[in-house]
Amino acid sequence: MISAKMVKELREMTGAGMMDCKKALTETDGDMEKAVDFLREKGLAAAAKKSSRIAAEGIVTEAIADDAKAGVLVEINCETDFVAKNEDFKAFAADVAKQALASSAANLDDFMAEAWLAESGKTVKDALTAQVAVIGENMNIRRFEKINAEDGCVACYIHGGGKIGVMVYGKTDVVNDEIKTCLRNVAMQVAAMDPKYVNRDEVPADYLEHEKEILMAQAKEENPNKPENIIEKMITGRLNKEMKEICLLDQAYVQDSDMNVAKYVESVGKANGADLSVVRFVRFKTGEGLEKKQDDFAAEVENMFK
Repeated sequence: MISAKMVKELREMTGAGMMDCKKALTETDGDMEKAVDFLREKGLAAAAKKSSRIAAEGIVTEAIADDAKAGVLVEINCETDFVAKNEDFKAFAADVAKQALASSAANLDDFMAEAWLAESGKTVKDALTAQVAVIGENMNIRRFEKINAEDGCVACYIHGGGKIGVMVYGKTDVVNDEIKTCLRNVAMQVAAMDPKYVNRDEVPADYLEHEKEILMAQAKEENPNKPENIIEKMITGRLNKEMKEICLLDQAYVQDSDMNVAKYVESVGKANGADLSVVRFVRFKTGEGLEKKQDDFAAEVENMFK
């Protein structure tokens, strides 16, 4: 039985039309992953979004060590956008980021049990509970990620007042303001273009194989009479185009489309006599993968079916 809720979920994942989503689920016996592939093969959807509709409110913030040898991103959630913009909430988030930068906790549970640096006699969990009481809305320290960069430095970029946060780790034998600015510009690129990997070497082999299968089905659907060798060339071209979208260093640099990100980083390194390379990035988007109460869209879809 294909439910309206399943159709809604598939629609949000792919952006395809409701009736197309219903047909895809029917053809694949309700298997969500196969339904996504079905839509892509028919040219009705782009690559699936890995998270469901973003609904939770909150903020992403950062803290960086004075020598830029370490940095941290933190996401803290709340119930409403009104609270997310509250100065007390933002000040608490900044304190959590400072705590996370100083922390050696291996996981969130250990972090919550740590002594709260901003006020003696409390744990991080106690401080969170106190903030909930003051603000009058449920809050949650959802996640943090820390990078130590002894052989380089880190840079961060926060977009939209905390809607997106990015931290970039660059390996470099020279650390100066120009190198830091370069890495911050790369962080802005990650915020805007949402790559999945630093470079092609990071792309899993099974992902590539799966994409080839999807692209093959697409090409045959669009060009049923073309010979196999032409289809293969089309697939190679489309796969290369996709790599330029999902791999950071292959992406066109948004501030100068005449070069890609790799060339930009190389040029800054050369200008500063540095052996500079991007090693890693972390990108948090507030509320990604979380749900909150929404209007009953599923009921609306059900009525349309009737």
